[in-house]
Amino acid sequence: MNVVPLQVTGAATLAVVLLALWVGSGPGGGTRGTIRAALLRLDRIVTFIAALLACLALAIAVLAGLWQVFARFATETPSIWSEALVRTALVWMAYIGVGVALRAGALVSIDVAHRLTGGVLRRAIEAASLACTLSFLGVTFWFGWIMAQRVQFQEMAGLEVSMSWGYAAIPLGAAFAMLGAIGHFLDRRNEELESAV
Repeated sequence: MNVVPLQVTGAATLAVVLLALWVGSGPGGGTRGTIRAALLRLDRIVTFIAALLACLALAIAVLAGLWQVFARFATETPSIWSEALVRTALVWMAYIGVGVALRAGALVSIDVAHRLTGGVLRRAIEAASLACTLSFLGVTFWFGWIMAQRVQFQEMAGLEVSMSWGYAAIPLGAAFAMLGAIGHFLDRRNEELESAV
């Protein structure tokens, strides 16, 4: 078994978490403040682009689905490409949208542990959560990239484009999600925690 992806992911995760802890723990000025501001600015731009792409993918899926229904029932000649396009657009929407959800703190969170702790213990739990998230996303990126390369000579049935276009959502979505997770760690937004019962 090839353990290089896990070793690289583990080392990169450790380095990023330590950097995020260092950047997030210092005062607002100086090198830490500059790096933090740059990361959050990049995060804001990337999250906006990811949200835009996810919405565009959803719109494409809806329009292709409407065309599928219209073509099947109104003209009685079902479209051969619309089902594959709906499926691909929904995959892209889901993988790209994960980055936006991570940034907003809308995925599975550690609410109880976050409420019951404070100070250093709370930050340690947040760092452990970031490490787990980045590790998972790193492995997802690595193997998603490999899969996109492996299927580059296969074609999607109905669309007649390379299967790599479908699989490319995995590493791209993982990259967006990594930036969203780091942005959430540095600038935590938990509106749902305030209104939770």
